[in-house]
Amino acid sequence: MNERIIADFVGHFFVTDMEREDPIRGRIVMSPKRLVLVGDDHKVTVPTESMFDVAVGHVPPEMHEFFSDSITIAYRTDEGRRMVIVEAESDTVDKFATVLFKAHLNGRTVTVEHPARRGGRVVDSPSRKAKLSVDAGELAFAGPEVEFTVDLATVTDFEKETRALGGERRPALSIRHIPQTTALVSVVALPSERVLNLLGRYVRLEYSDIVESLQDVSLSDEEVEVLVAIYSAGEGVDPLEVVAADASRTTMVLNGLREKELVVDSDGGTALTPKGRVVVNSRLEEINN
Repeated sequence: MNERIIADFVGHFFVTDMEREDPIRGRIVMSPKRLVLVGDDHKVTVPTESMFDVAVGHVPPEMHEFFSDSITIAYRTDEGRRMVIVEAESDTVDKFATVLFKAHLNGRTVTVEHPARRGGRVVDSPSRKAKLSVDAGELAFAGPEVEFTVDLATVTDFEKETRALGGERRPALSIRHIPQTTALVSVVALPSERVLNLLGRYVRLEYSDIVESLQDVSLSDEEVEVLVAIYSAGEGVDPLEVVAADASRTTMVLNGLREKELVVDSDGGTALTPKGRVVVNSRLEEINN
């Protein structure tokens, strides 16, 4: 492959139209233009532009006995839709998922309205062109007239819709997030519904990982109060200075929050983890409603 390689590893793969029932061990190589899977006299090439869905961890029921840590890629061919399932070590799958989404999303020209809403109020923000990039749980938008990031740990809701932007109706993703203490809605539109679907998948993947990790976490009113205090005062503060409670009691609460991985100590003080920000954002969302 005389192209820039962005992923190259050994794993197992299965394509829905293969004449066999078990996966193949082979080499998985990807460039920005295509994904190539080779093994056991099989070679499958999937053009990047033909991919329309990427699901991490989702495996068709009939393949559950073969796959655990996996990525399912849906794509179109002249004969119809196909799926390829790729399995490897957990860390490799995570890295490959990031590579896949970056290959589809980085450098895309998008149309944004930011913010489209502030709190419960519609904001008359103009439509602007920007370049999209994704990395480390963030969406970054940069253009001559607009520049902002959306930390996916601050997202509280998102939905796909059709919006009139720049005098043209187009598929868009409406993202509700709380970067500080006020809820914002940012709208991102793409000319390609295929790419918009993949952007939605990326947002859901990053957001769902954090939400899933919180399912078994229970919090007392005191713990929530401390989390909100840290958030409101600015990360890197000393909670003992901003929480209106007994210092020894606050210290005990903080120890519990550290064990639950909701706060972390840094050189500048105590900061919220992504999980901690989701908890606070959910509480602020309840207040705003």
